[in-house]
Amino acid sequence: MKPLDPAEWPRLVLPGSRVFLAGGASVPFALVGSMLARADQLKDIELVHIHGLGETPWIEPRYENVLRTNSFFLTPALREAVERGQADYTPCALSEVAWLFQNGQMPLDVALIQVTPPDENGMCSLGVSVDVVKAAVRSARTVIAQINPKMPRTGGDTLIPISRIDRFLESSAPLPEAVRETLDPRHEKLGHYAAQLIEDGSTIQVGLGNSPEAVARALVKHQHLGIHSGMFNDALMELVRCGAADHSRKNYKPGKIIASHVLGSRRLYKFVDGNPDVELHPSDWVNDPHRIARNDHMVAVNGAREIDLTGQVVRDSSGHRFYGGIGALQDFIRGAGRSKGGRPIIVLTSTSDDDGRSRIVTGLEPGSGVCTSRGDVHHVVTEYGVASIYGCSIRERVARLVEIAHPDHRESLLAGAQQRGWLPKYYTRPATSSGVERGWIQFPAGRFYYRPLHPSDMRGLQRFFYSHDEETIRLRYGYHRDRMTGESAYKLAAVDQSRDVALGLFTRDGSQEELRAIGRYYLDDDGTSAEAAFVVHESTRRNGMAGFLLGELAVVAKRRGIETLWASVLPTNHAMAGLFLSAGAKETSHPGEEDRIFRMKVERLAKDRKAYLERKHIHRIDR
Repeated sequence: MKPLDPAEWPRLVLPGSRVFLAGGASVPFALVGSMLARADQLKDIELVHIHGLGETPWIEPRYENVLRTNSFFLTPALREAVERGQADYTPCALSEVAWLFQNGQMPLDVALIQVTPPDENGMCSLGVSVDVVKAAVRSARTVIAQINPKMPRTGGDTLIPISRIDRFLESSAPLPEAVRETLDPRHEKLGHYAAQLIEDGSTIQVGLGNSPEAVARALVKHQHLGIHSGMFNDALMELVRCGAADHSRKNYKPGKIIASHVLGSRRLYKFVDGNPDVELHPSDWVNDPHRIARNDHMVAVNGAREIDLTGQVVRDSSGHRFYGGIGALQDFIRGAGRSKGGRPIIVLTSTSDDDGRSRIVTGLEPGSGVCTSRGDVHHVVTEYGVASIYGCSIRERVARLVEIAHPDHRESLLAGAQQRGWLPKYYTRPATSSGVERGWIQFPAGRFYYRPLHPSDMRGLQRFFYSHDEETIRLRYGYHRDRMTGESAYKLAAVDQSRDVALGLFTRDGSQEELRAIGRYYLDDDGTSAEAAFVVHESTRRNGMAGFLLGELAVVAKRRGIETLWASVLPTNHAMAGLFLSAGAKETSHPGEEDRIFRMKVERLAKDRKAYLERKHIHRIDR
């Protein structure tokens, strides 16, 4: 190893060389500056790198005839360089970049890296970026290092012997920091919904962008999380600091934070420096889908630019214009999908930030590249809710994705789906909002998910109907009914929630939901009263579900100015009659009428709701 003499650049970087440049927070800017100072002596250089923080002076137009950038991930500045023809973009999953270097597909002549000073054993640490740097060091003919005493020394597979470094330049400089942006309410809402999909004890990966960041921030009340992520950032560090992530339930690499690079604040860099709980490994190791799948309950959270109604995810382009890169998306989506109890989650706001265009589209714009196939997508989350589409037919996934699109775009999406024959002709009403806050509810029988019914619940409502015994059907409908057609189920599910209300309690297992109770009301013509009806599955009765739903209906009714809820009950339905009487209902039946009619004051129902929940040991799970 020798100190770098700037006069050597023309001999070290020969004409036509392919030069690797470390990325992330490890861009060796001192080396770059030294090399560019001799740019007039260099010829036809290809500079290969991934995403990097800070300035990108090598793409300035004055270097256009000297070097050409080839990046695996595009920043805004690099995107502009690609569009003006000065730079190239190579789409490739991060787990496969090492293969390109090591197997002759993209051989490297020179690697420019940044490392810590050597320890007493002559070993330097790659610090905060191991990712594809380790493979570059192994593959390149010549390795030139910027030795920075301010580079954190990290554990894992980060060490290289000083003998592997051919030239070095000492330069002490703070690492560039990634600014954490202020999230808008849309991101906070989608983060809340995505967090409801993530169980305590899960191992998580969080991708780049505001939407994945919002999910990480929403996990602070979780417990016993683990981390196996390509990127370790401030949001994940905060989960460790607040105690939400203690890695105690990780079955693979227990007790360890696993990542390939660190990107964030100076506080984050200090956190990983010498921290024995943090292990950084190369991207081909961390992002290997088979290795990811070894983590039980692996949850992968990644952003997208748009998704079509069949579930195809676009990440690195919009039409013929390239943005970002593939990164770790497909690696972690597939790894989490193969994990025992794993959950791959795609998160995106329903509309674009600049022009309000829907990011859920009927068909992809020509030129858009599909990074994740429709068969790999499990859960999609926007600020309007969750669409669980894995294993769903085209009809089911179209219906579910329309429901989490922005309300302004739902009708046009439905029309486009109808034109393509993806939905039955009677499926014409987009989902409407009831204003009900969905979430997990703890009952004596267990945990159930509470939310309004959607039009896409038509199939679930059919299954719910056919799971009942004859007596339940008779008590609910007042007569023997032996069939629930798709169209009939649709009409029951696709209520106008701005006028009427239909609420459900569900069990959840991965992407599958099963209805276990329904409560609904239909507004009367006078606008001051509404008819209520309930049905609870036989397996979950005597847990207070009907009473819970009655209280929730009362809250909505009170907010809308409705004064009275009433119900018609068969004489043999003693359980439902008992519920209404205990809620203060007055029976207004007349002699000769078969059904018993109960009328309840909404004001009292809403007031007594809290006491009922306490008495029945029912409570919301607050996260």
